[in-house]
Amino acid sequence: MTARRQWVVVLGFLVLLGGGAILLVRALGDELFPIEVGSVAPAFRARTIDGTTRLRGLADYRGQVVLLNVWATWCGPCKVEMPGIERLHRMYGSRGLRIVAVSIDRTASDDSIAAYARNLGLTFEILRDSTGEIERLYQTTGYPETFVIARDGVIRKKWLAAADWSSKANVALVRTLLDIPSPVALLDSAPAAIPPHP
Repeated sequence: MTARRQWVVVLGFLVLLGGGAILLVRALGDELFPIEVGSVAPAFRARTIDGTTRLRGLADYRGQVVLLNVWATWCGPCKVEMPGIERLHRMYGSRGLRIVAVSIDRTASDDSIAAYARNLGLTFEILRDSTGEIERLYQTTGYPETFVIARDGVIRKKWLAAADWSSKANVALVRTLLDIPSPVALLDSAPAAIPPHP
């Protein structure tokens, strides 16, 4: 075998190996690269339910702290946690926290999802992805599933199941990500009281 034929065989083998690696990554991508705390949040796009059906995505919230909630109107635990998410939104929405709740309802209309949100008194942003794309990108395994994403786009908390998002621990996480000092830190940094003059 000539040197030229040997190189052709080697190159053919490398192309075959590379093609196999690409197919393997496509087939096992979720298992090879799971979405977890410390992962960069995948870019997603979902439609608004305000009648304009504009597409919104993670890029629209760049530089902000995002609580991304994947939910559905038919999900009982999703309904249970919505009031806590709303409280968190009211506490920190004006301070840089963006709540983005993406409904994965396949058959409900935008109007019925909007009515559902109104009935619960929700004032944060509701989007809809009936295609399953956000579920695939974020590798959701149940509902609700929530991702807290820092300003740098990295997932800092991932939670499957309903949670009290206005609990002390979750509020502390959000305050830290927003660079808001905790009330205890504020007290610790306050000047000492001046003793009364004798």
